[in-house]
Amino acid sequence: MPADEPDKSQLKYKRVLLKLSGEALMGPGQFGIDIPTCVTFAQAIAAARDAGAEICLVIGGGNIFRGVAGAAKGMERAQADSMGMLATVMNALAMQSVLESIGVPTRVQSALSMDAVCEPYIRRRAQRHMEKGRVVIFAAGIGNPFFTTDTGAALRAIEMNCDALLKGTQVDGVYTADPKLDATATRYENVAFDELLIKNLRVMDPSAVSLMRDNNVPIVVFSLKEKGSLLNVLHGRGTSTTISKTGRASE
Repeated sequence: MPADEPDKSQLKYKRVLLKLSGEALMGPGQFGIDIPTCVTFAQAIAAARDAGAEICLVIGGGNIFRGVAGAAKGMERAQADSMGMLATVMNALAMQSVLESIGVPTRVQSALSMDAVCEPYIRRRAQRHMEKGRVVIFAAGIGNPFFTTDTGAALRAIEMNCDALLKGTQVDGVYTADPKLDATATRYENVAFDELLIKNLRVMDPSAVSLMRDNNVPIVVFSLKEKGSLLNVLHGRGTSTTISKTGRASE
């Protein structure tokens, strides 16, 4: 191994998809994109890339527009979801700009054709980008209404042959109840996909969880608030919850 190449053997997960909510990009604001928050995320991604990880991202669009909310107010659901997909493209372009400003080569691929601003989604091209050390951001979900960005993230993680899907949230794992509302809630270290679905623990869309279960790709839920948390997860350290087929730590 050349001296300037990172030692990937130290990583538990070498190729990952990082799922961020659109709301995470708001930072302290109530709407839109907070650039200092994006810089913090970009620095964490850069550190993970420097450690040897191959990284792709899916970012939601709830900080700009949420299709379900639009439909609830009387919009046609398919039309509202299309607007939500466009919001994810805006977030992807913002994150690309911030990543490249700190020297991280990045490509955005959209499930909707937008050749003027980003690449179309092509699986093998995306895999090649990752092999070359580029961060790939997948936008516009799967390109169809009625599917969440969670499902899009699950699908892309499987298509990219990722070792895990990492879900960055505001809490440090999966709890028996909402820890903000229930002081007795306890965190799972490991939990099985089926248990997650049966207990209706709202971590990801159930269809996304089922897709990950059927393809035996673990989901790791961790807090984005903790400094160095992404690197810790890649090395199998820190506080998080691993969701796997058996719910055992060895998986």
